[in-house]
Amino acid sequence: MPEALPRGATLEGAAEGVAVLRIARPERLNALDDATVRLIGELLDRVDADDGCRVLIVTGEGRGFCAGFDLSLAGDAPGSEYGETQAWTKRQELFAGLVTRLRGLRQPVIAAVNGPANGAGLGIALAAEIRIAAKSASFNAAFVKVGMSSCDIGVSWLLPRAVGSSRSFEMMLTGRMVQAEEAARIGLVSEVVDDDALMPCALEMARSIAAHSAFAVWMTKRGGWANLESASLAGAIELENRTQILARTTGDLQRAAQALIGRPKRGA
Repeated sequence: MPEALPRGATLEGAAEGVAVLRIARPERLNALDDATVRLIGELLDRVDADDGCRVLIVTGEGRGFCAGFDLSLAGDAPGSEYGETQAWTKRQELFAGLVTRLRGLRQPVIAAVNGPANGAGLGIALAAEIRIAAKSASFNAAFVKVGMSSCDIGVSWLLPRAVGSSRSFEMMLTGRMVQAEEAARIGLVSEVVDDDALMPCALEMARSIAAHSAFAVWMTKRGGWANLESASLAGAIELENRTQILARTTGDLQRAAQALIGRPKRGA
């Protein structure tokens, strides 16, 4: 996998099936513009198509994870000359598409949150299956502070599933900043580490996932998300049952069992 693409985001190959996508507008705390969002989408397409990539880490360059939408662009949207509402709808769907694209990857995603994750940055972090925070990380649903709804790019669906409805509403309605230690306490992140330990920790976790069967990991990610939307326990178990039978056809279970107990002796 090539190591870098044009400025705005980079994709780095790492050892043992792990790739690192780095949002790279450090002068703006990695706030997103339209070109960067399109580039990230292209990088995610490449990750999804790479059978050698087993886990993706998403992080930011410099002091920030992602400061959300670049508010210097708030005055206009590309294509506004053909209709302002149409242009802003197109932009909104472009940005929101990052969340569904991350969720739709075959590879699990670890968000290594190395600084502020605001607005759309919070949405990107929430789209990851696992979130690890540096002590310098912070999170907020920022748009309510600038006259917009905090229900943005999937946050109103993802955040309550991470922290519960009451905390989710409190964060979205106040727009306050949640620091790393509180984020761990309320379940927004699974771990807080020193800033210089963030990427080593994320890489270690990614490698432990990449060591498993790619199909088993894919089905775990897919089934886990699907059952967050399941209407019943019975429906969730039905999906699990079918997934297990499908996974058995790969032969990975048989190979793992043989490795654990050894092959039976001939004639035994």
